[in-house]
Amino acid sequence: MAGNSFGLLYRVTTFGESHGGVVGCVIDGCPPLLEISTADIQKELDRRKPGQSKITTQRKEEDQIEALSGVFEGKTTGTPILLIAKNKNARPQDYVNLKNIYRPSHADYTYESKYGIRDYCGGGRASARETLARVAAGAVAKKYLKIKFNIEILSFVEQIGSVKTHISDSLVTVNKIESNLVRCPDKKVAQKMIKLIEVIKNQGDSIGGIIKTIVKNMPVGLGEPVFDKLSADLGKAILSINAAKGFEIGAGFSGVVKKGSKQNDRFIVKNNQIKTLTNNSGGIQGGISNGENLIFRTVFKPTATIKQSQLTVTNKKKKTIMQSAGRHDPCVLPRAVPIVDAMTAITLMDHYLRHKAQNL
Repeated sequence: MAGNSFGLLYRVTTFGESHGGVVGCVIDGCPPLLEISTADIQKELDRRKPGQSKITTQRKEEDQIEALSGVFEGKTTGTPILLIAKNKNARPQDYVNLKNIYRPSHADYTYESKYGIRDYCGGGRASARETLARVAAGAVAKKYLKIKFNIEILSFVEQIGSVKTHISDSLVTVNKIESNLVRCPDKKVAQKMIKLIEVIKNQGDSIGGIIKTIVKNMPVGLGEPVFDKLSADLGKAILSINAAKGFEIGAGFSGVVKKGSKQNDRFIVKNNQIKTLTNNSGGIQGGISNGENLIFRTVFKPTATIKQSQLTVTNKKKKTIMQSAGRHDPCVLPRAVPIVDAMTAITLMDHYLRHKAQNL
């Protein structure tokens, strides 16, 4: 009931705070005999870790993952997997002056109102540092799905502020996504995005954007009626990510201006397989995957922590002016890409196991 776990059969529980001793997760329900190494997990964590470029937070953390249980001789055992990474560059002193201040658009006020106490060091449990654990758990799921179905999860930065790429889905590859600091597969647009983030950073401000996700080689049949639709669980998974404020599948909100005759995805037979001519549904119909590419977008707000002075109040209801001192991302999107990948993989893994449990 505490909200620290996600998934039914592939169940992930995360723990740890921004400036505490460790951040980690317990994965329960991973099938046995999956060949997995810490190097497999580390590869994904390195995409998320801080200090990786000039347009991300300059906090230096190795995010070195350790597997303390559930893996034996390079294979999963079917028992709970415990993964941890130690915080080595924590600087809680950066936040002492904010102990009694509610930072605008942060979880300070809501956490203290709910629990009567809060960890004011970098946001504590509400910090995006918690997502390290999600990426670790997602790396395990991602490898399983790749081996089982050759599923490829391609999340990338589609838009920063008003700068947007219109690259064709067919041209998006992992290599193109990882070819630049902002993780946009469109080289020319990526450079414009980087310049915009640098300008915003120099102003002591922040900016948001959109991450688009394409999942290729999707199997048919993942998703449960009525409340556990694949679309519903994906929405919950993605919107649980820090700073995520919007989610749409397929044509999404643009569908409101279309008539049903244009929006409907007509079925055809291609290579003796049932396919659709269009994919306005984004690969999900009736809450169940139809085998087409799974396509969705996630809106991320501007980072709440900025270096500009802001008017706020204290926990004694007194007006005050605050200015943040810590190390923060001027734009969360480049580092959010592997987090979106991870939550997608965790959701698909959970629904695959549920599908197998029901269809023996």
